[in-house]
Order: sequence, then structure tokens, then C-alpha cells
Amino acid sequence: MQRRNFVKAAVLGSSAGLLLSSCAPGDIGAPSVQTGDPSLRWRLVSSFSRGLDTIFGAAEVLAERVSHLTGGRFRILVYPAGELVPAFEVLESVQKGTAQMGHTASYYYIGKNPALAFDTTVPFGLTARQFNGWVYHGGGMDLLRSLFADYNVINFPGGNTGVQMGGWFNREVNAVSDLRGLSMRIPGMGGRVMDRLGVAVQQIPGGEIYPALERGAIDAAEWVGPYDDEKLGFAQVARYYYYPGWWEPGANLSFYVSRAAWNQLPSHYQHAVAVAAAEANLDMLSRYDAVNPASFRRLVEGGTEVRAFPRDVMDAAFASAEALLQEGTADPEYAKIFDAYTQWRQDATAWFGTSEQTFADYMHGH
Repeated sequence: MQRRNFVKAAVLGSSAGLLLSSCAPGDIGAPSVQTGDPSLRWRLVSSFSRGLDTIFGAAEVLAERVSHLTGGRFRILVYPAGELVPAFEVLESVQKGTAQMGHTASYYYIGKNPALAFDTTVPFGLTARQFNGWVYHGGGMDLLRSLFADYNVINFPGGNTGVQMGGWFNREVNAVSDLRGLSMRIPGMGGRVMDRLGVAVQQIPGGEIYPALERGAIDAAEWVGPYDDEKLGFAQVARYYYYPGWWEPGANLSFYVSRAAWNQLPSHYQHAVAVAAAEANLDMLSRYDAVNPASFRRLVEGGTEVRAFPRDVMDAAFASAEALLQEGTADPEYAKIFDAYTQWRQDATAWFGTSEQTFADYMHGH
């Protein structure tokens, strides 16, 4: 199947996911099963622990829907981080065929290629809705598929966190100078920006952040937002909760599929994967939107000190981020993705700022 056909499948999947997600699996009509369909068992390795039910759960949503759509003949077994492969080796495991699928954040692998960050998020980048618009209808999928072809991987959007919080700190950040010397868990391009602002950056899996904060191995950490952060207990080991997470305005998670394994699938199994991935993509963001408000309220009521990053910190981070992202354009493949992403961001920001943001500002005032 050609790359453009993959894009069409993903777009079809986004529409089908809207329909499917409104029903419980048992409510959906009988799946289309053809005589002679093979019985398959795939392994999916995740970068996330089972306890992070919203992020890890996206892979379970995909697996459940694929099984249903194929009459139980195509089953995907989901393995949490560390059970088959370490959290940050998902890309390599799918590339080598250790597992047929993976679920991860592509910015974990920017050491291999900085352009992989655009598949997840970049500082001051696209929101979840803007990213989905770019990927499903704005040409982004073609660009990203070309990038992942170098790794023998086919990528599908696999969930989004929405705009994240700015993380937990054990001391106040009143100016850029307060960042210098901090040790912080933060991945991706955001981590590289923080490094330029004087922060000692560490990349730690989600399940290891709490003990690192508790024993003082790090001074600060970001993860996602109130629901996960409450679940992981960060309020017990850090005092200040900052916002916004400028480094992750819409963190997209991705499903990776081994190209060799994909090519062996019947076409209707391929379509089942595309549809299920699109549903999981929508489901994760919807879940976070449903559970974050109550968790945020409980954290505030429990005494968490919520602080906004000062304007000079935001301005310094923005300038550093723009310079960092521009530096990668010496590579033609990176430059092609950067130019398309930046243009989409410019147009999307102008539109969202005109209508959505004006309405939001008014409502927040009440």
C-alpha cells in the first residue's frame, strides 16, 4: 500500500472512531469477518506503566477494538514498560521486529533524529486539535510517514494529553535566574530548551519520577497534568505546581507498526488497525478532559500551591525554543517538516486566537 493510502485510512479511521467511541463494544454490529481470515497474535510494547491508565489505556482501547472488528481473530497483546523492553526502547524494538507494534512518544528518540519531535510536540507548538488537523487533513501524515520509513515503521496518532501543566518544583521560580542549577525531569525539545536556560535535564520514566523527587535526586519534574500527577503522588513530594507546560501544548502519542508485519496483514485487518488507532487517539484526549478538572480541584483543595510561570521565563523559553528549532533546518528532511509545521501553526494560531481564545478569555473572567 502506498503512503497516500495510509493517510486515507487514517482519515477514514478518525471518522469511524467518532462513531465507534459512542458505543460500548457489545453495542456495535457484527464485524466483517471473511472466510479464511488468519488468526494472528501481535505484541505491542508500551513506554508507559499499567498504572497510568489513561496513557497506557490507549493501547488497550486499540487492542480491544481490533479484536472486535476482526471477530477475535486478530489479537494484540499489550505489554507495559519494562515487561518486554525498557520504556525508551520501543522504537528500536519495533524497528527490529522484537514486537510488531509499539506505543510511545516520538520525542523520546530525538537523539536519533531531531525531526521526530514533530510527531509528538515541540515547545510553543500545536495544540491537540491543531495537530490532528495538520496530520489528518493538512499533509502532516505524509511528512511523518516519510520520516518513519527510515526506521521501517508506520506511525499512527495514538492519543493526546492536551496542553500540559508546567510541572512540580521544590522551590519557587520567580525569574529565569531561578532555573539555573535546578535538576529536572523533562524530555524532548523542552528538555533541550531548559538545558539552555541552565537546568540540569534528566529523562526518567513516569514510574520513577516520585522516588527521584522524594530522595532529592531531582528538584523538579513534569509529567502530564492533574489526573496523572495526583495518581503519581507528586503533591506529596513537591510544593509548587507551575503552568502552563509551554514545552508540551499538545503532546501526541504514537502507535508504531513494523512495516514488515503490516505488509503481511489482509487489507481489512490494516483498516481495523487504522480505525482503532483513530478511536484511541480521540479517546485519550476525551478521558483527560473528563478527569483532569476534578483532580485539579482536589490538588488545590489539598494545599498545592499553583503558580504561573513569570512572563520573563516564558519569553526566555520562547526565544530559546525558536532558535533551537531553527537550528535543525540545516537538514533538508527536518527543514521540510519544520516549514510545513510552522506555517500550519501560524495559520492555526491566527484562527484560534480570533474565536476560541476570545471566548475562553471571556468565560475565564467569570
